[in-house]
Amino acid sequence: MMIKDLFAKPIDRDIKGVIKVGQDDSSNVRQELEEYVVTRELQKHFAEFFASYKRGILGTTDKMGVWISGFFGSGKSHFLKILSYLLANKNVDGKAAIDYFIDDQKIIDNITLHILTPNSDEAADEPTMRMLSGQSRCVLVVLPNDRTFLDEIRSALKIEKFIRFDAANAVTKFEQIKEAKKVEMRERSASARLFLTEAMREAAIYVNGDRAQSSAKEISSRINDALGKLVAGVYHKLPYIDTAMGENDIRKLFREQNQQLTLNPGAAAANELALRDVNDYIASNTARHLKTSMKSILDRFTKAPYGFIEADVQWLVARLFKSGDIALYVNNEAITLHTKTEDELLRCLTRKEYNEKLMAEKRVKANEKQKKAVREVMKELFRVSSASEEDDALMSSFMKYADSLKTELEKLEIRCSSQPQYPGKSVIQAGKRLVSLILPIRYPNEFFSTVDSRRDDLLDFAEDYEPVKKFFAGDQLEIFDRAIRLMGIFDESKTFIVNEEIEGIAEQVKAIMKKPAPYSEIFRLPGLLDQYVNTYGAVLQEMEQPVLEAIDEAKARVAGALEGKACREQLSGKLHEKFMELREKATHCNNVAALQNIKVEADALKVRCLNEINDAESRLMARTAQETPRGAQEAAGRNPGAAAPEQEAAAEPALPRPKKQKTVSIRAINTSSTWQLESAEDVRRCVAELQDRLMKVLEEDTVVNIEF
Repeated sequence: MMIKDLFAKPIDRDIKGVIKVGQDDSSNVRQELEEYVVTRELQKHFAEFFASYKRGILGTTDKMGVWISGFFGSGKSHFLKILSYLLANKNVDGKAAIDYFIDDQKIIDNITLHILTPNSDEAADEPTMRMLSGQSRCVLVVLPNDRTFLDEIRSALKIEKFIRFDAANAVTKFEQIKEAKKVEMRERSASARLFLTEAMREAAIYVNGDRAQSSAKEISSRINDALGKLVAGVYHKLPYIDTAMGENDIRKLFREQNQQLTLNPGAAAANELALRDVNDYIASNTARHLKTSMKSILDRFTKAPYGFIEADVQWLVARLFKSGDIALYVNNEAITLHTKTEDELLRCLTRKEYNEKLMAEKRVKANEKQKKAVREVMKELFRVSSASEEDDALMSSFMKYADSLKTELEKLEIRCSSQPQYPGKSVIQAGKRLVSLILPIRYPNEFFSTVDSRRDDLLDFAEDYEPVKKFFAGDQLEIFDRAIRLMGIFDESKTFIVNEEIEGIAEQVKAIMKKPAPYSEIFRLPGLLDQYVNTYGAVLQEMEQPVLEAIDEAKARVAGALEGKACREQLSGKLHEKFMELREKATHCNNVAALQNIKVEADALKVRCLNEINDAESRLMARTAQETPRGAQEAAGRNPGAAAPEQEAAAEPALPRPKKQKTVSIRAINTSSTWQLESAEDVRRCVAELQDRLMKVLEEDTVVNIEF
């Protein structure tokens, strides 16, 4: 099968892109009548036009014109051209223009006026006319069997045809005859109208399977009475709209605050019967697991037996939505009074682009148990009370606070990740999971059901979270941070401390810190920490003196090495400053482990300084050696009788080149912390190991100084 075969009409046919009045050939007119699409909007315009047209025929009016307006390209010319075909009821290919519309059901009119003249084949006896009027939604007007008005109309039409015939060259004094005929045509038209009016007065009118009886004399009044009876029969639910509504009424409805509107059998409300039918229709579809589009609601309630106008239907839906009887969705997303502005809601309900998108379903309202659960959770978890009883307002308020809580929990979770010793991490994560279950919910019935089912979990979390929140927001956090800091120092120093009092205090502090919920015992920490600081300080002070002595000894060793050295003046101040900095560090140290490390640091500084002295001294001696020959040569130049350097060197033996000095700590050589000796063999083994290590530090032309 080819794509073109899917279409009812040939896709390569000629289609006019622009509507032109002059294109009136039969093939073009037929195509226009066959293919003209009457939308719901156009059907309304056709109905309005012909209703006005009927009033002009049956009665009197000074409104003789019709104004057609619209945007460029909206189809004004096309509509006007089609309207002209229908008014003339032009015969195209043996078929009247109106029949193209009737056969294709382009316009579905529930109410029609059917006039039967003496020429009609449908005219019959009274029982038949009663039956026809009962089977169809029309008013039958049967004119009496008097053909006088038909004869007059026929004669007038013949005269009109004669007048249009151009016979000026064929008939002498044609213009005189033409004018006389025009007068005759007007007279016959007037007579036809007079006879037709008289025939209409005598006409029998049938409606709803019965002959209409009316006290009115004018035919227009009689027909209007009959049409009124027909409307009352066809649109028998039209009186359900007892108060006309419009867009302003919808806007006013949304502006009403704190009103829970419901269909109350005990109270009379505007358009209550219509509200019940719309509500029942949506509820019926919901029971079948169907959502109801705004289009389907409009289609149902603008037709018989209702006949409501679109504005009324839109208000009915808005009223049911505001009362909480139905829920509305756009693109499967729930819309509420709190998620949409007044203008947005109005646009969804009244604009045609939303007719297919806007879906309605019967809303399952939250019961009192579910509402109570929500209010309890809000009070305990958020510390707020909701005054509103409206489902949407209650849900919106809960979601607002829940979203803030989620943000708060995420921040606390980050803090706990940065400091794993903080309490409450499991509580925070549990709360975050609970809130994450609720926040994505968009439908009120699901929301209330979820909160109700999770009520106990949420209340438990509220109870557990309260002390966690106070912990991070108050002084407890500062106390806990101090405990973390001091216990960190203890863990670093405990290897060097043998003090039962300190260990006991630390054990008590850690026991409190390790509890999942230590909040009720944190008040004990300040006292314990102060006791710890005092005891630890005493131990620290006791251990400080040996460290200071080690620093002073290292300093004295370096100072002794500087004595008699050429670099003494150059290095003395700098090296002294380094040892004073180290001493200052030891004096202010609050960590036993760090203090012990300072002792090792003093030994390393000593070795470094000694090597620095040796290097500086070697550089000075080398520079002196280079400068001595240069000085001798300069002296010989000034004293020609002096011996040459070569001769002097030959007379005196050359001095040996001084060796480099290198200082190494014994700690770097002997890495073993323990020697175990049980026999002479053990002694030889240890001495051999030490010998090997000493041999490795030897360097050519270097004196290695071992510092113990």
